Amino acid sequence: MTTIRLTNTKTRRKEAFTPIDPTNVRLYVCGPTVYDRAHLGNGRPVVVFDVLFRLLRHVYGPDHVTYVRNFTDVDDKINAAAQARKAAGDPRSLEELIRERTDETIRWYHEDMDALGALRPTHEPRATEWIGAMIAMIEDLVARGHAYAAEGHVLFRVRSYRDYGALSGRSVDDMIAGARVEVAPFKEDPMDFVLWKPSDDELPGWDSPWGRGRPGWHIECSAMSHELLGASFDIHAGGIDLQFPHHENEIAQSCCAHPEGGFANVWMHNEMLLVDGKKMSKSLGNFFTIHDLRKDRGIPGEVIRMVLLGTHYSKPMDWTAEKAAQAKATLWKWRKLTADVEPTAMPDSTVLSALADDLNTPAAITRLHSIAAQEDGALLKASASLLGLLEDELRGWTLPPVTGTGNAVLEVSGSGTGIVGTLQYRKTIERLLDERKQARIGKDFRRSDAIRDLLVGAGVIIKDTPAGAEWDLGPDFDPARLGEPE
Repeated sequence: MTTIRLTNTKTRRKEAFTPIDPTNVRLYVCGPTVYDRAHLGNGRPVVVFDVLFRLLRHVYGPDHVTYVRNFTDVDDKINAAAQARKAAGDPRSLEELIRERTDETIRWYHEDMDALGALRPTHEPRATEWIGAMIAMIEDLVARGHAYAAEGHVLFRVRSYRDYGALSGRSVDDMIAGARVEVAPFKEDPMDFVLWKPSDDELPGWDSPWGRGRPGWHIECSAMSHELLGASFDIHAGGIDLQFPHHENEIAQSCCAHPEGGFANVWMHNEMLLVDGKKMSKSLGNFFTIHDLRKDRGIPGEVIRMVLLGTHYSKPMDWTAEKAAQAKATLWKWRKLTADVEPTAMPDSTVLSALADDLNTPAAITRLHSIAAQEDGALLKASASLLGLLEDELRGWTLPPVTGTGNAVLEVSGSGTGIVGTLQYRKTIERLLDERKQARIGKDFRRSDAIRDLLVGAGVIIKDTPAGAEWDLGPDFDPARLGEPE
């Protein structure tokens, strides 16, 4: 069996992964707060840990891996969006408006993540459907002396958990000095965090022993992971921005509520995403949702996925237009090579070894380039599938895959693209290339260059060789641009 090695944030070492139960490997990834469309940064952990999910399924079997990713559907931003609709005259209740907004946002999220080639998790719990489990956990923490009620709130007593700060490597006093903590007169300690907070009539709420209210953010993942994965499970993952305070707080409340368990054995965090070397920000004009890139900029979801996997998850990832263009050209060539090809039964061993070595996706992609250079379409397809690439779904490509290269018969079909037949465009390209050849023989270089510019502008790739011009269709081929040269 393949040995998987993962960098454990908790121990700060790369370790051989040994599941608690090889027949039920359990993975939890923190999911989105569903108040708006997912931005590009939200896509990185989904894609990274989708590769981990695929690797675990390959090694232990698809039926022996349980993957949970939650939806936070109770949040002040969600409440504000619903309240704005109600203020605009919508007669429905706040609860109905919140449900409509979160249902809509979850649908958007699924559309975007499906387009990125991410497999759906085994479970996708919504926080609002697990309020009872959260209240029960909070009651247990109060009973054990790890939490206390104050003015309708319930707060976790941070100093009651002696290992608080071990994940992020900071002491409680250092955190107080360097962090922005909510100052409230009912707190025993500035670092104590909210497990439950009161709701007035203008906010959603649930009945509890402490009055009508709603849960704090951190308790959600602890309660849902316990209910779905148990007091101890294998891997907890998410973005590095969640390491403190969210994951630190999860550990504290989970270990105090369930001291018989160890919560997560392995912690994994992906680094942040940049755009052209800068932090993504609306004020800088470099803020993109995945929907923006797919629909407005025409970048296929598979291309976005490949760019995200081109940098190791533990390093900051810089999105650039150049990387997207390179990924698009590469994937187009690979799709043509693997079109209508049955994959091999097993992936390439080097690709598998790279992924088993702490999800080394850059090394795996480098190996895919080598396989493609050998024109082994069957092995390329099987191996790329481990990274969620070159699967039968097109993942947003404007045109379907193309079979054949050079002057072979090209099978291109599509709807709404102006393509009405393969033979017509093959003949058009070959006729123009023949005219270019004759123009060069006659030293009419102006016309020769004009024909070349026309073909290249239409997305035709031309390579001049001693035996004559070879051509292929590029990923941006548009037959509508195959007019006549000036």
